[in-house]
Amino acid sequence: MVVGAGRRKTTAFFIALGAGLILVTLLLYVGWVQLNWRHGVLLFLGLILLAVLISGVVLNTIFLVREIRRNAQHDAFINAVTHELKTPVASIRLYLETLQTRSVDEGKRHEFYRIMLEDSDRLLATIEQVLRTGRIGHASRAVNTPLDLDAIIEDCLARARKLHHVEADALAFRAGPHATIMGDPDEVRAAVSNLIDNAVKYSGPEVKVTVETSTVDGKFAAVRVIDRGPGIPKTELKQIFKRFYRAPGPLATRVKGTGLGLYIVRSVAKRHGGKAWAESEGPGRGSTFVLQFPLSK
Repeated sequence: MVVGAGRRKTTAFFIALGAGLILVTLLLYVGWVQLNWRHGVLLFLGLILLAVLISGVVLNTIFLVREIRRNAQHDAFINAVTHELKTPVASIRLYLETLQTRSVDEGKRHEFYRIMLEDSDRLLATIEQVLRTGRIGHASRAVNTPLDLDAIIEDCLARARKLHHVEADALAFRAGPHATIMGDPDEVRAAVSNLIDNAVKYSGPEVKVTVETSTVDGKFAAVRVIDRGPGIPKTELKQIFKRFYRAPGPLATRVKGTGLGLYIVRSVAKRHGGKAWAESEGPGRGSTFVLQFPLSK
């Protein structure tokens, strides 16, 4: 919290400094015009110089503020990844030490094995997400495999039910017309899974998520993931797809993540010739994430 407040003060300082420099420049220029208004050539050259100076100050301020925000997001990403990696490793180590040093009955032993496997899956998922971000940025794999979109969604829902320990009816699937798309199966599955995982994590204690499919103009297959979570402010609907970005608010600290999930979703959609976006009526009114892929011809 102290670090965040320090960065906000630094950002405010550079913005105020830029605005102050522009104000001083304008005041000096106005005074100079009043003294030299009869000299047209000097006035014209002074106007050009003023425009250059103000442009330089504005660009420099924008650059500094962006760098401060980028560094803040990078630090938040490092902290999140560190937590996501250390927590399951510490848990696995604790259970292994318990099994090694104490006599544990068969029931407890199997419970420990189950928890360690779940922690291993969580660890692998975090590593895979980070690696996938790099692969998508330098993607060279073909995206021309015919894929049954409904089958992929069913697999992702089954995985989410097991991973998040939710009832079968907590994750509903309303299938539209059967759709076949061309793509990379691992990437499409990762994009759909990220949307479902986010919907579950941000739903709170009562999970109610609906996944719908439809076709758009006979050209695209659309996947809509609808939740009843806290909703998203209008100003954040585009920001949340940026790399490392996490929407501010109390849930950002309670719900763990790397800030890469939605970036991967949009990157996969673009690489497949589709698009992804979010819809929400505002805080407290739930969210809908839409993922579109071109239909196979």
